[in-house]
Formats: sequence, C-alpha cells, structure tokens
Amino acid sequence: MTELITLPDADERIALKDFSEKAYLDYSMYVILDRALPNIGDGLKPVQRRIVYAMSELGLKSTAKFKKSARTVGDVIGKFHPHGDSASYEAMVLMAQPFSYRYTLVDGQGNWGSPDDPKSFAAMRYTESRLTRYSEVLLEELGQGTVDWQPNFDGTLDEPIVLPARAPNILLNGTTGIAVGMATDIPPHNLREVVNACVHLLDNPQATIDDLCQHILGPDMPTEAEIISSREDIIKMYETGRGSIRMRAVWQKDEETGDIIITALPHQVSGAKILEQIAAQMQAKKLPMVADLRDESDHENPTRLVIIPRSNRIDLEQVMQHLFATTELERTYRVNMNMIGIDGRPAVKSLHKILSEWLSFRTVTTRRRLQYRLEKVEERLLRLTALMIVFLNVDEVIRIIREEDNPKPVLMKRFNLIEMQAEYILETKLRQLARLEEMKILEEQASLEKERDGLQKILESAVKLKNLVRKELIQVAAEFGDDRRSPIIARVEAQAFSETELLSVDPITVVISDKGWIRAAKGHDIDPAGLSYKAGDSFKFALHGKSNQSVMLLDSTGRSYAIPAHNLPSARGQGEPLSGRISPPSGATFEGALMGPDDQCVLLASDAGYGFVAKLEDLASKNKAGKTLLTLPTGALVLPPQLLTNPAQALLAAVSNDGRLLAFPVTELPELARGKGNKIMNIPSARVQTREEFVVAVCVLNPNQLLTLYSGKRHITLKMSDLEHYKGERGRRGNKLPRGFQKVDKVEVTDK
Repeated sequence: MTELITLPDADERIALKDFSEKAYLDYSMYVILDRALPNIGDGLKPVQRRIVYAMSELGLKSTAKFKKSARTVGDVIGKFHPHGDSASYEAMVLMAQPFSYRYTLVDGQGNWGSPDDPKSFAAMRYTESRLTRYSEVLLEELGQGTVDWQPNFDGTLDEPIVLPARAPNILLNGTTGIAVGMATDIPPHNLREVVNACVHLLDNPQATIDDLCQHILGPDMPTEAEIISSREDIIKMYETGRGSIRMRAVWQKDEETGDIIITALPHQVSGAKILEQIAAQMQAKKLPMVADLRDESDHENPTRLVIIPRSNRIDLEQVMQHLFATTELERTYRVNMNMIGIDGRPAVKSLHKILSEWLSFRTVTTRRRLQYRLEKVEERLLRLTALMIVFLNVDEVIRIIREEDNPKPVLMKRFNLIEMQAEYILETKLRQLARLEEMKILEEQASLEKERDGLQKILESAVKLKNLVRKELIQVAAEFGDDRRSPIIARVEAQAFSETELLSVDPITVVISDKGWIRAAKGHDIDPAGLSYKAGDSFKFALHGKSNQSVMLLDSTGRSYAIPAHNLPSARGQGEPLSGRISPPSGATFEGALMGPDDQCVLLASDAGYGFVAKLEDLASKNKAGKTLLTLPTGALVLPPQLLTNPAQALLAAVSNDGRLLAFPVTELPELARGKGNKIMNIPSARVQTREEFVVAVCVLNPNQLLTLYSGKRHITLKMSDLEHYKGERGRRGNKLPRGFQKVDKVEVTDK
C-alpha cells in the first residue's frame, strides 16, 4: 500500500510520524475510493462491479444456464478482486436476495438465505447463479466505447472503471458502507418514480427538490411495510442528503378469531427476532394483554405472525402502538447519501445533485456510444467502398496482386485508397465477389449511410441528444419498472404502555407505621391497627387505593414524594422502611399520605392559616428527594392533606386553637401546583412564630357530613346548617365557639 519514501540524501530512514501519516492517508483513500463507497455512475462498489463484470465475461446472462457460484467467485478474486472468497461471495449473495435488493442483479439457484436470517445462505460450492435481466441495464452498452478501462491488480487484464448504467442504479438499489472517517447509507427507490424525476429534470433543469418529490415520493424498500416518515422529513432528507426513514409493520385484525395478523415487516427485520422480543416482554410480565404467539409464515404467506390477545375486550390498536414503540415492528433507518461523484471525490449529495450528476454521466455515456458507433459505421463504409472497387475492377486487382511483389502501395495509388482499405482488399475472399454480393453491398451501404446521417444529427444537436436520453430512460422504466412496494402513510408516533398501564388493577390497602415502615395488603377489608408491628412501632396511616396508583406522602417540611404501590411488600410481613425508597430531610416526619387518580383534588394547608387546592399528580416526584410542594411561613407546621370528593358543594371549616371557627366554600381557594397558597384564616404571623395562636385543623365538609369538635372531655357536633353562624369571607378571623371550646384538641368529620 505504501511506497518507499526516499530522502534527497539517499537515506532510507524517515520519521515514524511522517511514515505513519502517509501510510494511513493512503489506506484511507483506498478504502474510500476502492472499497466502501459506490460510484454515482452505476451505483456499485468495486467488488459489486467486478462480480457483475466477471459474470458477464463468463457468459452468465439471464438466458444462460446457471453456473456454480464458486466458479464466479474464483474468477472475481483471481482476476479482479484479490480479497477473501467469503467476502466476495457475501457481496454476491446480497445482490441475489430479493429481500435485500430492490432490483436484484444476480439470479440465484439454491439456498440464498431468508428474511429471518439473511446469512443462512449455503456455501458457494452448493449454489448456482447467473445475472438477472435487470443487469442488462448496467452491462448492455459496455463494449461500445462508453466507459474508460483500467488494468486489473496485476496488469494482465483490463476492467471497466464504471459500468455504463442506463438508469440511476445508485438510487434504485441503494447501498450501505463504512469507510475511514465516513459512511454511506442510501435507501432503495422505485424505478418508475426515479425515471419520472429524471425526465422532469431533463425538461426543467431548474426544478426544486419539492418538484422532484412530486415524482419521487420517498424510498421504496423491498418490503410491503409502511414508510411513516412525514413528507416534511422526507423532503428535508432529500435537500440535505442526510436524515432518517421510519418504517412500520403492516397488521390487521382477524375478524373470525380477533387475533392480530402481521403481514409485512420493516426492511431487514427478522420475524423470528420480533417473536423473541414480544415473548421476552410476556415473560417479564410487561405484556399481560397478550396470551400467545404463532409464526404461520409459509411459501404462500412469507410473513404471517399471529399475536393472540388475552380477551376480545382488549384494544388491539393500543397493543400494536406499544409493540411499535418497544420492538422492531417499527424501525428507523439512517440516510446518508455519500457517494463518489463524477469528479471522483466522495461527497454527501442532495437529490437534485444526484440526479443532475447522473444525467450528466448518462449524457456523456450516450454521446460516447453514438460517437463509437459513428466511427464503426464510417469504418464499415470505407470497407464497403473498397469492396465495391474490387467488385468493379476485379481483373485489375487480381493482376496487381499476382504481379507485384508489394501490392498494397500499388493498390493504394491505383485506386486512391487508404492503408486500411488496401489491407481489407488483400484479405477479401473470392467468394465475396459473386454477383449476388453486389446487391448486398449496395443495400448495406445505403443503410449505413442513413444511420451515419442520423448519428451525426444527434451528435451535433444537444436537444436531440437530450431527447434520446429521455427516450431511453422511458424505455428502461417500461421494461423493468414496477409498482411501489412500500406505501407512504403518515402515522402518529407510537407510544409504549406506561408501567402503570401494564399493571393489573386490584384494590389494596397501604399501611404506614409511626416509624416509617410501609406495606400493602390486597383488598379494603383489613384491620390495619391489628397488624403486627416491630417493637416500639405502631400504626399511623392506612390508605385505600388501587395497585396501579402511587402513594403520595407529605412531610413536615412541605416536600412531597411518590411511591408506586404495585411493588410494595406484602402486609403479611412488617414491610420495609420508607428510607429505602425516598430520602426526606433529616428530622422530617410524615404528616399525610394519599392515594387516588391523578386528577383527584386535594387540600393542602399550613397551621399559619394558608392553603390551596392541588391535584394528586402535582404531588408526584420522580426523585427520591421529592419536591417542594407547600411553602411554610416561619414557625408554621404542615396540616394533614385532605382529599376533596365534591369541591363544588363542600365547605371548608378552619378551627384555631383559641376557639375560633371560620367556614366558607372550598371553591374560594385557588388551585395551584405548588406554593404557600392564599390566606384561609387570619392569624397574625408573630403569634404563629411564638405558637400562641395557630390553626388546629382545616376540614372539608360535604352536605351529608357532620363536624365534631373535641375540647378535653367535651365535644360538640355541627351539621352543615349549624355552620351558617360561622360562615364568612375567606381570610377572616372567624367567630368564637361556645363556652368550653376555647381550646379545641381534635376535629373529626363523619357521615350522618
């Protein structure tokens, strides 16, 4: 790879840094130009081009008999591509797989792999191959002076630098490759769409990407799966040459059984791998709505995966959205249109640039073909002219040949011939001088003169040359074009089930002890106080909820925490400490615990007389340290939070320690996500700081409930109607309670 570097003073030593730098640069350029990136002209990497050319040299056209693949690979690596036989054979297999190539170049016989396992192909000594009809698009004009040639690796043979493709194969089959410092990922496209775009660009050189995308709707993979990328993303991808394409499997509901039937998978996705991914979720109990899986794929139905739901009440659309988000039923493909341009340099190109450069390549190729044919026609006309001279002067020609020692110059002088014509006369057989040959010569002359005039007119006119390129492109599309296989359908982004959506919904009772231990029991009919507790510990909170909900905790500093209830330890034991799941500040105690749906309203307040209404989802926190929810004034304490079942008709009753009661509608409090809240009861802040006066309790009272106040051994029960005397505007001091209730110890709300 690296040539010897000789210094001017003939010293062969060189700095390692300089040698390494040059050697690596040489290697990089070799990998980029001669191995990994395709040429824009024929869309092939060197190994692919050499395989196709070697097969054509072996006579393996689409109409020939199949020949052992080992024979082809032997010719490729022995004559043109001195690399490993397995690498060459693998490149050949890829060109023969209809699930890998949109328009296959190799027609294979035997085991050439399957969509489930593309590398499961048989060894090259077992398989047979030949070229497909589509390969004619690349090879048909090869021997017509259309492309340049170069010596092979040992200089004994010549090979084409690029094949004279009659269609932009760079887009039709696409390619992937990794070079040094760069890579390429070009998706396949539909032949008819690409040809239509080329024709449009021939007629309108100033066409925009939007104009071209009226013809090229997007990539067209060799699978019936849907392309779900938005049109905006596709156009942006074509404008920049970079982007991504998303594909999604096609499914339908079996009307008889209610099963999910998957009929098409994204490009290069294995059905067996999909079933493995779904089965893994089922084993991990992350897909409880699926009962079973089956693979019913066969020759008639290459892809038929059956997903059996657990019941007919399950929403299949939601199940598939989850599977799209969590398995390869939906896949994203990187697009990086990096290729070697007509200038011989690698570059990422836009769609307009690709088609423009290829049309330039095609125009030059067509012109060279016509020029080559014109030279052959003119040469043949000269030969025919010489043949007519012989025919008309046969006796004189024979005399010169018989009598002259060197007849060629004599013939040239006698009949005003060029050297080539004289040589042709000397090589002419006598049988061509039969009387019948005169008519054939004249007919061939007339035909070739007509062809010559037509070729000259096309070569002299850029318009006629462009029309010929257009006509030949349309012929290729008519001969090899087909319908789009991958429909382009805009879809919403798939969403996986959340952890709570995958859980079974069972009623549970969560029990929290005074020392901060938590556990859960199934059902709502247990006696939490009767459970066993550790020595020195006792019951504190009991919550009724569901297994798919979270336990919301509020500590004495106003911070809130959320703990999923589905994985709490069983109430048969003594539970586990809350400190293993959350990290409250040192010295903080838990003042309240709640469970319910996310939109459940809850009343939060401090004993300084401030509070607000929040929703349970506002208490949720993903951090172990929780989040600040209730801001406490100086010296204030947190009051236990309360669920609001009917805020529109409920009254809020606030009781202070000096025997005052204030009642007003709950709706007068604002709904906030966090903060200090608004004033519920007017208590001077200085008296709160010294703990002379504070709110004992804040209660929510519905029309069918009773409020009971306790002061020592005394208690008083008030109905909703009894609270009329204590009603007032929010933020007032409230009215005094009856004698004997100046020091309220406890407040209870009970049903009638």
